[in-house]
Amino acid sequence: MGNQKLYKGSLQTIILQLLASNEKMYGYEITQKVKELTKGELNITEGALYPALHKLEADGLLDVEVANVGNRLRKYYKLTENGSKETANKVSEMQEFLRTMQHLVNPKFSLE
Repeated sequence: MGNQKLYKGSLQTIILQLLASNEKMYGYEITQKVKELTKGELNITEGALYPALHKLEADGLLDVEVANVGNRLRKYYKLTENGSKETANKVSEMQEFLRTMQHLVNPKFSLE
């Protein structure tokens, strides 16, 4: 996608939805899964990912589990109960936003 800035406001929703689909994930795994799902169109940088993860954790939406993998500590992120509820809300908001945008950019072609 030509404009990475369009994704910036969606990053938390993307992270929450990925974690809803996977029991737990670590940071690099999240970036690679997004790249895979978007066929390389979206590359999430560490500079964007980790502040978003830390905010979601501070907001009580994520739990962190630390594991020793190959003599390295790896942080795994997973949804809390509140995180699961917020994921449903954020996904619903995103779907509504996309429907509204579709009406604006192409009123003759509607997703409804």
